[in-house]
Amino acid sequence: MANLKGKRVAILATDGVEQQELFEPRNALQQAGAQAEVIALKPGSIKAWKQTQWGDQIPVDKTIDQAKTADYDALYLPGGVMSPDTLRQDKRAVKFVKTFFDSNKPVAALCHGPSMLVEADVLHGRQVTSAPAIQTEVRNAGAKWVDQQVVVDHGLITSRTPQDIPAFNLKMVDAFATART
Repeated sequence: MANLKGKRVAILATDGVEQQELFEPRNALQQAGAQAEVIALKPGSIKAWKQTQWGDQIPVDKTIDQAKTADYDALYLPGGVMSPDTLRQDKRAVKFVKTFFDSNKPVAALCHGPSMLVEADVLHGRQVTSAPAIQTEVRNAGAKWVDQQVVVDHGLITSRTPQDIPAFNLKMVDAFATART
């Protein structure tokens, strides 16, 4: 696995984030040497969703008001249905996502995470995958949706479902390691 020593990665999530989609990619980032911080709408902790019930409490490192794009080398958007749906309604969260694209920093999104990319209006002309449930939304945002485990398109790494996490983690870590930020 690539080396992310010295890299800082923001993980934007809130209550209802799919537990596996936050924990496994965060662990992969940390094992590669990155400092991965959970950014949320509120301080304290957020509650994960674990498939069919509430899961673990996740400590929040910074609120969206405290986080600055300039402090991070990359952004990861985990899925679950609830977290991205709540975040996309918050103008601060949408702006935070958009500034990573404006700064040409790599962004990774898993499952329903790409719905934040739709809201930030950054998908025009890109090849993307996501949870199949939001493929029409992704296409309507100007992306070419494909049914693949992982898609990498000019610093944007997307993946479909928790089953794809091992392949996603490898591509995300590699893309974050080779990005010039």
